[in-house]
Amino acid sequence: MKRKKPWGGRFEAETHGQVEAFTASIHFDQRLAPHDIAGSIAHARMLQKCGILSKAEVDAIVAGLEEILKEIERGEFRTDPALEDIHMHIERRLVEKIGDIGGKLHTARSRNDQVALDLRLYLREAIGKIRDQIRSLQEALVAEAEVHLGTVMPGYTHLQRAQPILLAHHLLAYFEMFQRDRDRFADCLTRVNVLPLGAGALAGTTLPIDRAYVAKLLNFPKVAANSVDAVADRDFAVEFLAGCAVLAMHVSRLAEELTLWASAEFGFIELPDAFATGSSMMPQKKNPDVAELARGKAGRVYGSLLALLTVLKGLPLSYNRDLQEDKEPVFDAVDTIRQTLDVLPPMLKAIKFRPERMRAAAAEGFLNATDLAEYLVTKGVPFREAHETVGRIVRECLESGQRLEDVPLQRLRHFSRAFDADVPKYISLEACIERRRSAGGTSSRLVGEAIRQAKKTLRIP
Repeated sequence: MKRKKPWGGRFEAETHGQVEAFTASIHFDQRLAPHDIAGSIAHARMLQKCGILSKAEVDAIVAGLEEILKEIERGEFRTDPALEDIHMHIERRLVEKIGDIGGKLHTARSRNDQVALDLRLYLREAIGKIRDQIRSLQEALVAEAEVHLGTVMPGYTHLQRAQPILLAHHLLAYFEMFQRDRDRFADCLTRVNVLPLGAGALAGTTLPIDRAYVAKLLNFPKVAANSVDAVADRDFAVEFLAGCAVLAMHVSRLAEELTLWASAEFGFIELPDAFATGSSMMPQKKNPDVAELARGKAGRVYGSLLALLTVLKGLPLSYNRDLQEDKEPVFDAVDTIRQTLDVLPPMLKAIKFRPERMRAAAAEGFLNATDLAEYLVTKGVPFREAHETVGRIVRECLESGQRLEDVPLQRLRHFSRAFDADVPKYISLEACIERRRSAGGTSSRLVGEAIRQAKKTLRIP
């Protein structure tokens, strides 16, 4: 015999089995159970405060909900697709445990505002955990930057060697990216932290409830101002997924560089065995699968964002069942991001950087050409003229197989009389690094200060 639906009073015929299977969300929304119970306890205490339920009734409800949470934690909670979602499962189990009093819990509440609350509580917790994980990744980057403050490497534009920089400076660029991610999630939290409960199905309730009291119990600084918007709004989830997408993009860029740097063509790093895999056919291979998967998972997170945007784009106000489709993209993005952030810090700490290979690469390809042009600028030569002059010198060096620092002063003066005997000290690798003292530059002093500031931001002693 099928269970009677909580909303079944208006219906004579039973729901078709295929419809039950199609509309059920319990297989994925059961992870909301702790949040659903927390919200229900706060709602019950508010009903008592407002004189809608008695203290004895609320004590029974709260005790029953706490027992149900323990059943869930022990893996003893049974689910039934006929009950559709986690909210109905918990309510039905509460009635089984404490009788008809359990049915009073839903007073002045709809599943519409209930599920909106649960998702906000879930995301509030997820954001806190993700921000902590980003911080761990930043700590790993800062630790490597501190070790490699003196390591010179080629900086790139267009994937072509461009100018010499410090490896620490390069790593701190990712620190800045991930700091923006942490800030972005913190900002998102202000939109997540809005209480929808009390909006009812869409129009509020005639019962004398106290939404501000529920907000206080659940630590929400703000109550949703419009009941229609409260149940229809998923902007906070879209914003969260957008933050995840940007974070996944930053992770993908880091993963791409690690993949390139581990190749024989670059040879800048050696992957630790524990974070690499082999080939089923080629015994010599060591593959950067962890980095490649981190790079690939960005597409999955982007898909979650697009999925929810598509669900929302044509919905009339207020609540529509389409909104059930909000949770799986959010859950999948949370799982994907958190799993990726778990594996990256230990991998970074285990990577062996190869400073000698990085320096050798920085010494090739005329990376000091801009410095030579700026040398001429210090002698009063207009930059465009200096740029043209150094370009001609580079062309001659390519034909002769020379480096810029190998060109004799006499030959340099053939191109410009502004060259003088002090030119070598301007174009050595060390000079190219240390003379970049403009704010945000790659000089060791500035990078050292950036490391100290990063540690201060992360509150690392």
